[in-house]
Amino acid sequence: MTQAIKDKVIVITGASSGLGEATARLLSAQGAIVVLGARRVERLQALADELTGSGSKALAVTTDVTHCDQVKKLVDAAVQTYGRIDVIINNAGLMPQSPLDRLKVDEWNRTIDVNIKGVLYGIAAVLPYMQQQKAGHIINVSSVAGHKVGPSFAVYAATKHAIRALSEGLRQEVKPYNIRTTVISPGAVATELPDSVTDPDTAEKVRKAYEIAIPADSFARAVVYAMSQPQDVDVNEILFRPTRQEL
Repeated sequence: MTQAIKDKVIVITGASSGLGEATARLLSAQGAIVVLGARRVERLQALADELTGSGSKALAVTTDVTHCDQVKKLVDAAVQTYGRIDVIINNAGLMPQSPLDRLKVDEWNRTIDVNIKGVLYGIAAVLPYMQQQKAGHIINVSSVAGHKVGPSFAVYAATKHAIRALSEGLRQEVKPYNIRTTVISPGAVATELPDSVTDPDTAEKVRKAYEIAIPADSFARAVVYAMSQPQDVDVNEILFRPTRQEL
């Protein structure tokens, strides 16, 4: 059990599967108190019940990150139940991909709403508490696509580039409050994200690219690494891939 994580109150969005679920499990095993947000209430509650049944503290709050008030409700529930908020992991995300000339405008809008606005709403919800505490850690999830752009994933890459820009601006602004910031950029990790690709040609390319995907707990371990550093160490960016990934 890592002492830097034990008893920390940690909010995780997109916690019902994939990176969020794996991270909730690992942090819970390290003694953290996890407050879980996602849209799929049954899966979310099942995870919370499993963790509490193992002796951990976990709270499930149905949350759609495209609604600012729901993200605030999630963070408020953490503070009201456990007295503080130490970490937020803005993990909820979508990865629909298609060439721009397919004109999937509704998918573009949804991706922007979840991947950018959802992160901003998480930041907005925790900042007042963390500023008052003069402590906290904001972890935002980008992607290798936040570093590289290619055909069929221009919009997704744009949202993940935006997360890196937001995180760097945030890092500079919160220095007076002793708040740490980390942006984590995974490569091909085994999650449900590829299932959100609706364009058939692109979906097949993504499926092949993800044949080398590594387990979701690889992301969870990156979170633990960033959180476990001494308070005077601020790990601002982590980029990792499968060893075999070329992009």
